[in-house]
Amino acid sequence: QLALPVVTARERPLTFSEWRQGAQLVAGPFGILQPGPQAMDVEPDIILVPLVAFDRACRRIGYGAGFYDRTLADLRKRRVVVAVGIAFAAQEVEAVPAGEHDERLDCVLTEREVIDFRS
Repeated sequence: QLALPVVTARERPLTFSEWRQGAQLVAGPFGILQPGPQAMDVEPDIILVPLVAFDRACRRIGYGAGFYDRTLADLRKRRVVVAVGIAFAAQEVEAVPAGEHDERLDCVLTEREVIDFRS
């Protein structure tokens, strides 16, 4: 089952709704396409997380709005969720500055390797 993120409000965690190939997407609050209100809500087991940079301490720099940090923190209160960062190898940096609110990644997938932080 594949789900896509849905933005409901800037300060709230993302929700996820089921998406099937060919299903219509609608513009969300920031113009990003997302499933419409008729789509079934889903709680994911694995989340593909966008990033600008990552390090080998399972940290990432996102795009600045905190959506994925809030979402992962919220979901992880209730269940195990695997956070997989999607990046190019060139996005790896020595160290990412991190705060208390920053959620760790479980893995990073690049064109060169899968970096698994869980072991």
